[in-house]
Amino acid sequence: MSFSLPSSLKRRWPAWLCLILLIIGLPAGCSVLQHKERELVFRIEPGEASWFRGLPEGVQELDLRPRTFGQDQSLHAWWWPAQRADAPAILYLHGVRWNLTGQLFRIEQLHAMGYSVLAVDYRGFGQSRGDLPSEATVYEDARTAWERFSELQPDASKRLIFGHSLGGAVAVDLASELASQAEKDGSPVPARGLILESTFTSLGDVAAVVADTALPIRWLLSQKFDSLDKINTIGMPLLVVHGLDDRYVPPRFSQQLFDAAHQPKALLLVPGASHNNSMKLAGQRYRQAIQALL
Repeated sequence: MSFSLPSSLKRRWPAWLCLILLIIGLPAGCSVLQHKERELVFRIEPGEASWFRGLPEGVQELDLRPRTFGQDQSLHAWWWPAQRADAPAILYLHGVRWNLTGQLFRIEQLHAMGYSVLAVDYRGFGQSRGDLPSEATVYEDARTAWERFSELQPDASKRLIFGHSLGGAVAVDLASELASQAEKDGSPVPARGLILESTFTSLGDVAAVVADTALPIRWLLSQKFDSLDKINTIGMPLLVVHGLDDRYVPPRFSQQLFDAAHQPKALLLVPGASHNNSMKLAGQRYRQAIQALL
């Protein structure tokens, strides 16, 4: 007697096979799989971005080395003060693949709006020294950058946190931690607002979109980056921005984050904008939305 698989199962058997192999191999090769996962998540491009033409005048290069770092670890950062000494400042946290040299165009736009900007490369990116990043290490790097940021801009009412793409998840985690610590200390949250651009609800949600599958991928990932679980604990005004033509991260993820967050909050959806050019296309609307946080 012959045995025939249902047609729906035939179509999906490769995906199920991969899932079974992953589950079987997980206990034996957990560290290997996690290392490969981190490589795929961060996709670090070595060297300078091809469009980088050097640092603008006025940018100061910083080397951050907290006591918790080893001798072969450091964070490379740029501090670009605004012309006005009392200008608000933005802590800029970037996403995957490109280091600071690939982010300069967005940093320039923020500086042109009149803001001082501190931008940092996580360990493993650019001139920052360290091993392959993980979710835990980029969170730690953001907190290290915050310590210097709070010294550069001592006025908490003029501090903004900005996260682009995966950097949005890093920014949400930082904001949540700051709010939690402030609650324990009985003090105000030490930042005026959080800006998220082209970010997502969780890494598992993005992975499911990329793989075009309904399989429970999130349970197999060691790197969670679950912003949806933290967004209602940030304790500060929120601005969420997303291009409606983003082909990497669906705009619905930003809508879900916005819906889950507490007031005060604002959502700026930019028609025609991609994953990287919402700031440029939105122009004055973007500028006014950031000013509204202050």
